[in-house]
Amino acid sequence: MTGNLELLGTTLAAARAEDRAALIGYLPAGFPTVDGGIRAAIAMVEGGCDVIEIGLPHSDPVLDGPVIQTADDIALRGGVRIEGVLRTVREVYEATGAPVLCMTYWNPVDRYGAERFAEELAAAGGAGCILPDLPVEESEVWRKAAQHHGLATVFVVAPSSRDARLATITAAGSGFVYAASLMGVTGTRESVGRQASDLVRRTRASTELPVCVGLGVSNAAQAAEVAAFADGVIVGTAFVKELLAHQGDERAGLDAVRALAGQLAAGVRRSG
Repeated sequence: MTGNLELLGTTLAAARAEDRAALIGYLPAGFPTVDGGIRAAIAMVEGGCDVIEIGLPHSDPVLDGPVIQTADDIALRGGVRIEGVLRTVREVYEATGAPVLCMTYWNPVDRYGAERFAEELAAAGGAGCILPDLPVEESEVWRKAAQHHGLATVFVVAPSSRDARLATITAAGSGFVYAASLMGVTGTRESVGRQASDLVRRTRASTELPVCVGLGVSNAAQAAEVAAFADGVIVGTAFVKELLAHQGDERAGLDAVRALAGQLAAGVRRSG
């Protein structure tokens, strides 16, 4: 079975045709439980997310801020494994029809086997993989497996990336480019930062791929700000915060993430 790279492309293109950015929501698998995380991701699509990223919890999430680290810790203590991550991808995709990507550090994929992981992610209906710590120069094994199974390989660019480096990274990627809005770890911010628009402009100079911005967006106003210059707005920490704030009351947590997705979806549409 091939993955859903094509679905990802058509979804991003459909948002562009509506003169708006796509809304991409992130949640780590297994948080608060595997079943609870599946229901929460489905609620995010119901609220207005166009694309879902499912995180593979890692014991050393160097690029994640304290909120997502807390969620990862809960998931790992709950016993989540790659099987649970793939199940989450499969059930969210089957329930919503939205493209679902896996966001993971390279080490778990390398240990599991790149070919095996790509094959099983595609079989689950996954659209691709975001690999924030995999250098392009060391990515050939993964990229070949991903291409063979119809998966996107999404690389991350940062404000510190020079133009020549942006060209190298974007030439190797597929699906879209993940532009980190600022230097540092994930988390909500008072301001998304002026660096983001400059990074999107410089990235677009080297690729036709959509450029989606993450790190720091947490409300409708920030979503509208980023959507004015990016092809997609990526939100993770804000959704995790809502679930953490409603631990012990799943219905309230689902209502909260659904409502937040609705507010953010309204924001990306307002920018048009």
